[in-house]
Parts: sequence; structure tokens; C-alpha cells
Amino acid sequence: MAHAVTLIRGDGTGPELIENARRVVEATGVQFEWDVVDAGVDVMEQYGTPLPENVLDSMRRTHVAWKAPITTPIGTGFRSVNVAFRKEFDLYANVRPAKTYKGVRSKYDNIDLVLVRENTEDLYAGIEFEQGLPDTVELIDWIRRKQPKAVIYEPAGISIKPISIKGTERIVKFAFEYAAKNNRKKVTAVTKANIMKYTDGLFYAVAREVARNYPNIQYDEVLVDNMCMQLVQKPELYDVLVMPNLYGDILSDLCAGLVGGLGVAPGANIGDHGAMFEAVHGSAPKYKGQNKVNPTAVILSGMLMLRYLGEEDAATRLEKAVATVVAEGKSVTYDMKPDRNDPTAVGTSQMADAVIAKLQGRG
Repeated sequence: MAHAVTLIRGDGTGPELIENARRVVEATGVQFEWDVVDAGVDVMEQYGTPLPENVLDSMRRTHVAWKAPITTPIGTGFRSVNVAFRKEFDLYANVRPAKTYKGVRSKYDNIDLVLVRENTEDLYAGIEFEQGLPDTVELIDWIRRKQPKAVIYEPAGISIKPISIKGTERIVKFAFEYAAKNNRKKVTAVTKANIMKYTDGLFYAVAREVARNYPNIQYDEVLVDNMCMQLVQKPELYDVLVMPNLYGDILSDLCAGLVGGLGVAPGANIGDHGAMFEAVHGSAPKYKGQNKVNPTAVILSGMLMLRYLGEEDAATRLEKAVATVVAEGKSVTYDMKPDRNDPTAVGTSQMADAVIAKLQGRG
């Protein structure tokens, strides 16, 4: 039976990237029923929003979306398509694998990390109070009454950092379930609990309770500043990392840097009733229509989608095909060549063709 999937074309280089990645995923032999929709800055004039209602309606029907890169419009009051999707469908787990592939420039070998980031709480919950407004002044006065030793210099903006038992419990459980399903040996919780004792401290307290239900998986805790150093010095010691939203945003890019950059970094946003898959890099509008941008991250996000849909064999074959093309280093885009000016570099579609050839036993 074909899998129903919402295919979001994005803007900038997004449409050409997702189209070539779709050809690759279809070459695995898995059947899909695509609902192709448009989102991003290119549809702002028509719909007045980068996320039209028909895109959300499609996701409500299919429960699975595969999204091309999308530009976040500046100065419109719209935070981002990603944030809107996460909130609308409660996609609370952001999953970011970071894996070294032979042929990708990196100072490290044999990294195979998975970062699990809580997607809905923390400072990214969007609970903010603008400096100088009456409500903000009133809030600051209330804080001073409740905590007389608190020092807040006015005028000041205020952001609220909610960390809940429910939000923490489900993200840590997700990390342990992911570890168990994928034969991972350790889950590391990352916070700054030595300073933020009632929020990050709560995250640790709940995580310890969840960890007791998984005695066969090692659990440890590392403070976020130390984690940055540990990942740079000895990333091989870590396996699955789980953390609140802000730290996850920062460390996921650090982990991508360890393995060669955002060009090989796929991502997934997963909830209890749906999921969205994407490359985590931007839409690179200056390269639009030039058949130049590296499709690897978008293709690998398709691999994550296949695994989510239960198509394990197809996902494994797809990842192997990508790894082979990258290791050979012939049919890759300019950014994956030792010299970015190498005239043998191929375009987006040609690299996709090479991966398809490997999938089909050619080349």
C-alpha cells in the first residue's frame, strides 16, 4: 500500500532539492501517494502567510510531511514555518543524527550521534514581554516583590522559560525508546541545572525517573558547557543526547559541524500522531535554479522518513547508496570536493542520478 505523504516544495532551492530527493526515495521501490503543496516566501503575496491553510490541511490528512528548505520571512511577525508546524501538530521531538561518512571533510572519524531536542518548551516557547510596555513593568514589579534579591535593570525585556514534568517525561522517554529500538547503549541528558535549579533541575529529576525504566541503557548527565567541550574533544564517548529546546538548537549545529556541516545533516520533528522530515540547512535563494546545491541532507531526511514509515530495508539501502556515492567522490556537488573549484563537480540532479544508479545496482 502506498504511503500518503505531504510534500512541501519550499522556496529558493527548495523545489529542485525536494524534487531530486523524491526521485531518489522513489527509486527504493517504496510506493507513495504524494500531496504536493507550496509554502514559504514565494507564496506570501498570494496567501499572506508562508504557511497556507491547505498545507496544514494536507498534514492533518496524511500525518507525515517531507519539507524542502524554506526561508523564514524577516519583519513579518511570522516566527517560522517550522515553529508553526511543531505547535500545530505537537511535534515535540526534534531528532538530529550526526554521522560521519567517508568522503565528507571532517576532523573526526566514526561519529554516530543522535541528538534529541525537546521542541515545545524552554525559552523557545515564545512567552516574551517587550521592554517598556506596561505589562512588562508590572511583571518586573511582581518579580521584585516575590524575589527581593532579584536584580533587573530597567528597561528590560523578559522571556519565560517553562520546563514541565509532562514535556520532560515524554522527550526523555522518546530518547530511551529510540535508543532501545536502534540498539543504542547510552542516553545523556544535557542541561545547565547547576544554575537553573527549578527548570533544568526539574529536567534532570524527571529524566532520572524515566531512566529507571530502562536498566539496559546507560544514563548519564553532562552540563551543557562541559558537553560542548566533550563533543569537540571526544565525541566518540556519546551516543544519544537529550536536552531542552535552546541547548538542542545550539548543540545540534555543533554536532553537524563535527561531521562536515549542515549539507549532510537531516532532521525529523516527531510527535505522537505525526512527523515532519527536512534538511536543516536554509533555502540558499541565491542558487535558485542553478542545479548547484548539495542534495545529501534532503535525501537523508527522506531516509529518516522511510524509517519512520517502517520501511527499514529501503532506508538502509538508501543510506548505503548515498554513502557509496559520497565515498567515491566523483558524482558529488562542488562543496563536497576537496577543492570547491573542482571542474568535475556535478549538479544537484546529477548527484541524485548517481545515488539512484547505486540503488538500482548500476554505476
